[in-house]
Amino acid sequence: MEPGSAKFWYVLARSADYAGLAVFVGGLFFLALLWPSGADRRRARRVLVTGWVLGFAGTVAGLGLQGAWVAQRSPADLFDPDLLGQVLGGQFGRIWFAKALLWVLGGVVLADVLQRGRRAAVSTGWRVGAGVVAAGLLRTTGLTGHSAESSHPLVSQLADFGHLAGICAWIGGLAMLLFGVLSRRDPDELADVVPRYSKLALASVLVVIVAGVALAAETLGGFGRVFTSGYGRILLTKLAVLAVVLLFAQASKSWVARRLDFAVVLRGDAGAVRPFVYSVAAEATLVVVVLFAASLLVTASPGR
Repeated sequence: MEPGSAKFWYVLARSADYAGLAVFVGGLFFLALLWPSGADRRRARRVLVTGWVLGFAGTVAGLGLQGAWVAQRSPADLFDPDLLGQVLGGQFGRIWFAKALLWVLGGVVLADVLQRGRRAAVSTGWRVGAGVVAAGLLRTTGLTGHSAESSHPLVSQLADFGHLAGICAWIGGLAMLLFGVLSRRDPDELADVVPRYSKLALASVLVVIVAGVALAAETLGGFGRVFTSGYGRILLTKLAVLAVVLLFAQASKSWVARRLDFAVVLRGDAGAVRPFVYSVAAEATLVVVVLFAASLLVTASPGR
């Protein structure tokens, strides 16, 4: 493989890391606060496992690929001991090594919920442990973004933490809703979980937008750079896709307000639930594009 392709693979690793973070952290939040009984459901567990695997693999691969990209080496050298030593000697490497350890701790949290199911999801100890791991993953992710280089680091890092937390609650909830709740079409679960997630999603989107505006203003330093820099153009692409995602989210919200009761009365009839499933699936698909754009933004210079 060409040395220049290391950046491409690094972006993919960051995308996997972001996706895993969103699905795992958001999934933990969903089970702890919205659907504890989902911890006993095989499909909900698969969502958590998928998130953990993506996040851990993306973090470990990202360590070596970042070094290969900076050193202009082939991406096949990502596990070269000398290259890894150089990466771990820098700030990025130390932060991502700590993040990899947090993913290992996340594996312990995951193993507990896989073993004990709902009993773990409703226990104070598990919720505290899951919360600490989630906060650590969000914080270490923010430490390697542009917010760490801001002239107002405290404001930027708080905004970055809120932005990531909102994304995780929203996207991880989407994954749990799509593959866990909606696939079962249980009327009691639909009536109980869907309205509460709808409110959570609305609050999460508001946090994502407010925090994102603050981050963009701080990172770019001026509105004009949105149109004159490569970073700004990627940001505009991300915002355009996000706008389409919000249109589908609004359609989902309208379905909840107008059709959920009807779907419950019909005992989760597939035809009644199908429009909502399509809308949520479209949101989840487009979110992948948003995450890839976020990965590109991390590797782009705000001034170019």
